[in-house]
Amino acid sequence: MALADAAAAGGTQRSAAAPRLRPLRALLPYVAPYGRQIAVALSLLLLAAAATLTLPYAVKLLVDGGLVLPPGTDLGQRMLSIRDHFLLLFAVAVVLGLATAARYYMVSWIGERVTTDLRQAVYAHVLRQSPQFFETLKSGEVLSRLTTDTTVIHNAVGSSISMGLRNIVLFAGGLTMLVTTTPRLMLTVAGIIVLFVLPAGIIGRRVRKLSRASQDRIADTSGIAGEILNAISVVQSYTQENTEAARFSAANEKAFSTSIRRTGTRAAFTAFVIIGVFGSLLYGLYGGVQAVLAGEMSAGQLSQTALYVMVVAGSVAVLAEVWGELLRASGATERLMELLSLRSPIAEPAVALALPAPAGGLHVAFEQVRFAYPSRPAQPVLHGLDLRIEAGQTVALVGPSGAGKTTVFQLLQRFYDVSEGVIRIDGIDLRHVRLAELRARIAVVPQEAVIFSGSVADNIRYGRPEASDEEMRAAAAAAFVDEFVHRLPEGYATFVGERGVRLSGGQRQRIAIARAILKNAPLLLLDEATSSLDAESERVVQAALEAAMSGRTTIVIAHRLATVQRADRIIVLDHGRLIDAGTHLELVERGGLYARLAALQFAV
Repeated sequence: MALADAAAAGGTQRSAAAPRLRPLRALLPYVAPYGRQIAVALSLLLLAAAATLTLPYAVKLLVDGGLVLPPGTDLGQRMLSIRDHFLLLFAVAVVLGLATAARYYMVSWIGERVTTDLRQAVYAHVLRQSPQFFETLKSGEVLSRLTTDTTVIHNAVGSSISMGLRNIVLFAGGLTMLVTTTPRLMLTVAGIIVLFVLPAGIIGRRVRKLSRASQDRIADTSGIAGEILNAISVVQSYTQENTEAARFSAANEKAFSTSIRRTGTRAAFTAFVIIGVFGSLLYGLYGGVQAVLAGEMSAGQLSQTALYVMVVAGSVAVLAEVWGELLRASGATERLMELLSLRSPIAEPAVALALPAPAGGLHVAFEQVRFAYPSRPAQPVLHGLDLRIEAGQTVALVGPSGAGKTTVFQLLQRFYDVSEGVIRIDGIDLRHVRLAELRARIAVVPQEAVIFSGSVADNIRYGRPEASDEEMRAAAAAAFVDEFVHRLPEGYATFVGERGVRLSGGQRQRIAIARAILKNAPLLLLDEATSSLDAESERVVQAALEAAMSGRTTIVIAHRLATVQRADRIIVLDHGRLIDAGTHLELVERGGLYARLAALQFAV
């Protein structure tokens, strides 16, 4: 949350100096590609507004030309005149209905399209962030911005902006007609309305701040829910359901409280604007009635004035609602733009060097590497690590927890950059290689297998999506997946559930191994790859892994030393330093940390 708080603080500072709706300008690059659709929507909007503004004038013609006629006018002539005026009113209504429907469709299309593009841009941007990003921002917070915030923006782009523009036209057109027909009264009314602008602006600023705070509190609840639902078995094992429900409830109530404050302020803003403007217009209408009684205005003109007052008052009421929606969308846009403005510290090189085509494995070298995680800069994990691994070698990393073994894997994949020193692959600094090219040369089997929602085949093909069925099945057979897949209801097409919940731990691990084998990369990273397997499966899979290691460089993290006795070299790490290296027998004979670890696991 540190990153989120910092970003929020930056956003607050910017908003204090900027107009309240300025963040919405950030949406222009997503709206601009659809200029043709916007032009059509605006044309239809103007047509609908013009039809609405024509209706009061048509009513005036009906009253003065059809109802109020000189004495002695023939009844049949009067009925024909009334019919013609009603046909005119119906024609205006048809134009209004068709233009409004077409405008609604076009504006909704624009809103859906822009929101889809924005959601895709944010998601793609987040996927390219380094692990440092996810250390400081919960995944639930990101999901909230992708869902809740984009929904708010969709409502603004797909409805509120269109309604706002339409009612601005109606307000301006209606007020113009009122000033034209009853200039003295309506100029007075316009002056009164202006007096409401300043206090309305102050209330609107408060609405925007509360809108941003409300979105943040909703994101907090999403973050808690995402974290707990992903660890539901642990929560239930420790019978913490009530505790977590209470924690979520506290965050939820805080979100509710903030939302209610926003809603109350927005309601006060709406009431203030409607009462002020409507009262001013009624004052003008009252003056119109007096003018009719004094013979200064016709009944038709009074009807026209009354309808224009309704149009202007109605447009003000809608504009007050739209303003509140736009303020809320402004806060949501600010939050999304904060995500899009973040830049991963793991940047692509300005001038990329190509890795040579591997004839076999890769040569790996750590040269005086020092490293501390960005979230813990004062606690170095690696201290001047010097390590060289020849192409085609199998090297095991052993040592106690916290020795830096997993960090070596993360640095090799360039999830982080070293603080000092350099890491080279085939003699080239990792920082000078395109990330996609580097990671394409590496296959990883993590200690905790990651299984995606989909079928068994989908998960294996994640290593190489273009692989044929035969290649996929060969990798599955090498990882001993075919031993259990035939017992599944639909074989390789069986749906495994979210995070592979329908599979056992050993089955998930074997699928992860098959995925790495299918990728067929020259550098293989195994992080306790057989830790979830039973003794029989481990024996078979270990043999498969040894076959997969052939012809490529393999680095193995192992706590169970029995799995790495045949490694070409064993590297012993402790507190981020290389303290010993050699074969299993050499290290046992020398004594030291490795010998003590070996003595704890089996007789030597």
